[in-house]
Parts: sequence; C-alpha cells; structure tokens
Amino acid sequence: MSEQKTGKSDDQWRAELTPQQYAVCRCSATEPPFSGKWYRHKVAGTYVCVACQAPLFASEAKYDSGSGWPSFFQPLARKAISLVQDDKHGMRRTEVRCAACESHLGHVFPDGPKPTGLRYCINSVALDFTPSGA
Repeated sequence: MSEQKTGKSDDQWRAELTPQQYAVCRCSATEPPFSGKWYRHKVAGTYVCVACQAPLFASEAKYDSGSGWPSFFQPLARKAISLVQDDKHGMRRTEVRCAACESHLGHVFPDGPKPTGLRYCINSVALDFTPSGA
C-alpha cells in the first residue's frame, strides 16, 4: 500500500500493528469468519480504523448478516471510506479501505438490508471501538 498518504513506512506499520492487524490492514488479508471480537458486539458507539482511529461506522448501522464478519449497511460518512475494484481470487469485488490511511477493511456487497441494500463486510481486526459518551 501507499506510503504517500500516511507518511508511514512499512516498518512503521509493522511496529504499530499486531501481526494479524498488519496482515489485514496493510496486506489485504482476511480474518477467519466468526473469529473477530466485534462480530457479535452490540454496544452503542463508533467503530474506528484500528490503524489511524478515523471514525468509520456507527453502531446503529451494524446488523447480523450471518456472514461471520461485522456487517454494516452504510459508513458513518461516505468520505470515511474509499472503494477500490478488487479482481483477486478470480472474482470481481469492491474493496473497502479507510480513506484516511488506506488500510484494507473488507469488502462491500449489494446484498444488504434497507435502506441502502449494501453489506459492508468488515474484518474485526481492522476495527477498534469507541463507546457512545466516551
């Protein structure tokens, strides 16, 4: 991923993130389904990027998709994320990245609930959480 936007080198990212966070956020890996700490989390607040703490998703937009990863029907703000075409693994998908630091978050699919019809399928390891009122 680009050093240009964040100003951080690969070595700096490795020092700041756990090996699993680095693999997901900087190398576009995917955590195993049903393994993440935010999958069944139901507290009110804001999910933020684990790498840069940028606000990404409100707890009100989270729902149980049954996919094994935290799912949201919309980001906190459209400008909070960037979308990139992902043609790896023989499929065409849309990758979701943190707009602030370009960390890989997951993918978005057109099979979500109303009102957007979208499912932002996000790796728990790419997220941190700030409870409401904190």
